[in-house]
Amino acid sequence: MAERKYSLLIVTSEFSPWATTGGLGDMVAALAAGLKRQGHEVRVVLPLYGRIRQGGLQLDTALPAMRVAMGLGELWCAVRRAKTREGILLYFIEREDFFNRPGLYYDQEYKSYPDNPVRFGFFCRAALQLAVDLPFTPEIVQVHDWPTALVPAYLKTWFRHHPLLGRCAALLTIHNESYQGIFPADHYPWLGLPATAFIPDIFEDRGGINFLKGGIHFAEAVNTVSPTHAEEMKAPAGAFGLAPYIVKKGTAFRGILNGVDYNIWSPGRDNLLPARYSAKNMSGKKICKQALQRQFHLEERPDAALVGFIGRLTLQKGIHLLQEIMVRLVDTLVVQVVILGSGDPQFEHFFAGLPFRFPGKIGTYIGFNTEMAHGIEAGADFFVMPSLYEPCGLNQMYSLKYGTLPIVHATGGLEDTVEDYEENTGSGTGFKFREPSAEALYETIARALAVYYNRPEHMDRLRKRAMRQDFSWKRAVREYEDAFAMALEAKKSGP
Repeated sequence: MAERKYSLLIVTSEFSPWATTGGLGDMVAALAAGLKRQGHEVRVVLPLYGRIRQGGLQLDTALPAMRVAMGLGELWCAVRRAKTREGILLYFIEREDFFNRPGLYYDQEYKSYPDNPVRFGFFCRAALQLAVDLPFTPEIVQVHDWPTALVPAYLKTWFRHHPLLGRCAALLTIHNESYQGIFPADHYPWLGLPATAFIPDIFEDRGGINFLKGGIHFAEAVNTVSPTHAEEMKAPAGAFGLAPYIVKKGTAFRGILNGVDYNIWSPGRDNLLPARYSAKNMSGKKICKQALQRQFHLEERPDAALVGFIGRLTLQKGIHLLQEIMVRLVDTLVVQVVILGSGDPQFEHFFAGLPFRFPGKIGTYIGFNTEMAHGIEAGADFFVMPSLYEPCGLNQMYSLKYGTLPIVHATGGLEDTVEDYEENTGSGTGFKFREPSAEALYETIARALAVYYNRPEHMDRLRKRAMRQDFSWKRAVREYEDAFAMALEAKKSGP
């Protein structure tokens, strides 16, 4: 019997490499490609941000004008189209006043745009109007995080009796539940959602609108991006207040560990590196390390341990823990550190100043640079992720493949993907700490450096074991296929 093939519409606010602020865009692009390879029909819709045009993507016109009805009137937009190298059709909702801005969600001072509920409410409604006007009839609509969480609500209200979309089921994938899309209630009439849904069990949240909570209620199935984080979310104090609504989903909520696209993230085929390498021949990693030291103006010492960090400079990523120990780290240990990221201005200012205080020991780049990210993964000896919570995380899985040992707080996907070093046997793939404190982070980095300098045979064993780990998308795609089946079954049996 042939495996079931689905017709899928993925609605997302990010898609790598054209629109991304972190792991969300990487994950959605890789999942879409994995589903396409398995024979599913996959189409993706996202906003046409200004940076997409600037990125040189070749666009044609799918719909020159599309009417989108909202609660207090109608708006118009255009729809542009492109195709990925895997053959996935990308549709871009074009409305200059909403999406042609410097940032996706934030302005240049890292402040949320005040009209985000208007922008993304419109985008959610437009994504479904697109399916009607193309026409394209998906069986499953998969949405990601709060910016697209209104889609399940629109499916079950505006399109409930539509002859085609009325049969469509929604899967809501939650990557980071700390961002819930909470906005003032005066936006609710404009969104065009029923007044009966503005209650505490659905959209109402302390007098405001909670996009993510409403999405959880209306979606046929919900998942997060690692099994451990799924359990953390269901705990009484979990999911930043959303635990009761998650628990209410019962078996329609699950954790599916993200995968990695090894066509992009593999040291043996990475075109962005100065040299390629493998577990059998690690000589290229030494060349990558030298290039990284040179790029960040560090002392070119092949013997010095080098620790990398890539990510958002926010409290969630535990950057304050790293901030607290940085001076002590380079003063008391033989170590070099490179930082790549952006976020809260206070952290940007602190880390940007470190190379001037500790020349040759610390390098910082504020912003994001894809080539630089690949260079850090390949050239560093260790990769630090002190996240207070991490639903899945991708960088630790990239690091494993590059033989760059992760140093992680044992939470969420970090717990699921990194095996702690065992000093008696030399087994493991990285180093974990369980208490989210600066002292625990310092001690774990010191423990990793002790292995680097004093137990080279263990270091070699850890690297080779790390590089053999397989977190490809094949497994994850199978689990998403199960989630799609569950969502369709719930749709058939639901009200």
